Amino acid sequence: MAVDWQPTATIATLRQRARCFALVRAFFAERDVWEVETPVLGHGGSTEVHLASLSTEAITSAGRERLWLQTSPEFAMKRLLAAGSGPIFQLARSFRDGEVGRRHNLEFTMLEWYRPGFGLEALIEETAALVTRVLDRDPGPLRRRRYRELFREALGIDPFTEPLEALRRLAGERGGLSMADSDRDGCLDLLMSFVIEPTLGRDGLDAVVDYPASQAALARHHRDPEDGARVASRFELYLDGVELANGYDELTDAVEQRVRFTEDNLARRELGLPEVDVDARLLAALESGLPEGSGVALGLDRLIQLALSKESVAEVIAFATPRC
Repeated sequence: MAVDWQPTATIATLRQRARCFALVRAFFAERDVWEVETPVLGHGGSTEVHLASLSTEAITSAGRERLWLQTSPEFAMKRLLAAGSGPIFQLARSFRDGEVGRRHNLEFTMLEWYRPGFGLEALIEETAALVTRVLDRDPGPLRRRRYRELFREALGIDPFTEPLEALRRLAGERGGLSMADSDRDGCLDLLMSFVIEPTLGRDGLDAVVDYPASQAALARHHRDPEDGARVASRFELYLDGVELANGYDELTDAVEQRVRFTEDNLARRELGLPEVDVDARLLAALESGLPEGSGVALGLDRLIQLALSKESVAEVIAFATPRC
C-alpha cells in the first residue's frame, strides 16, 4: 500500500494557488482576452532538439495510433487563431520528459496567450504586468537585456562568432561536463544556465532579447543591427534568477515552418534522439492564414513558487511527480 498519499503542497498553499489562478483570469478578462481549452493529446509533438516529448498509444476511430502529450498548447491554440478566435489564453496541463528539479515537474501548468496585432514590445510589457499582478508586489524595473551583450559581459565572448571548439572547452570548464560532442546551441544553453541565468532578474524584471535564430523554432527572425546576423524575434523574462516566460513574434509562414520542423528532426537523428511526428494540422492552419501577432508561454507553477516564497515547485503543486 502506498504511504505517500498526501499532497506535496499544504492545503493552505493550494488555496493561495487557487487565488493566483483567479488573478490570472481576472487580468485577461479586463483585457478582453478569452479563455480556451484544447486537447492535451495530439498527432504531432514538439520537434525541438532540447525538448523531450512524451507519447502514448491509443485506439481511436482511425485504429491504434501514436499520440503525443503536449509540451505546450501552442499548436492547437494557433489553429484557433487561424480560425478567427482573436486574443486567447489557456491554463494548460503540459508534459516534458526528464524535467525534474526544484523548478521542474514532468507535468506542469503552462499559461499561454496569443495577441493578434501585438508586437513583441507590447507583449513584453503585458507579461511584466501579469507577473506583477500575480506576485502582488512590485518586482522592480523592467529592463531589456541583449543575449549577445550578456555573454560579452559575463564571459568575454561573442556567442555568435566564438569558434565551436573554444565554446566546448569553456562550457566544459564552467559546467564540469564533457562537451566534446556538443553543438553550438548545446554549449550556449549550458553557459546560459550555469553562468548567466542566476544573475538575471535580481534588481527587477529582465527581458532577454535577440537570441540566436537557431534557438526559436516557431519565431520570426530579424537582423542584428550590429552586423546583420540573424536573430530570433523572441524574449525570455527572468526574476530572481528564474526563467518565467518565453515569448515570440510568431512565425506565420507554413513553408518556412515545415522546413524548420524537418531540420529539427534531422538534428535529432544526428544526435541519436528519437524523431517526433510533425503536426500536419498546424501546418494546414498556417497555410490557411495565421494572423500577425505575438504569443508567450509562462510557467505558472514557477511564478506561484516565487509569489509564495517556496523552495520548489513541488510545494505549490497538489501532487508533484511521482506522487501522482
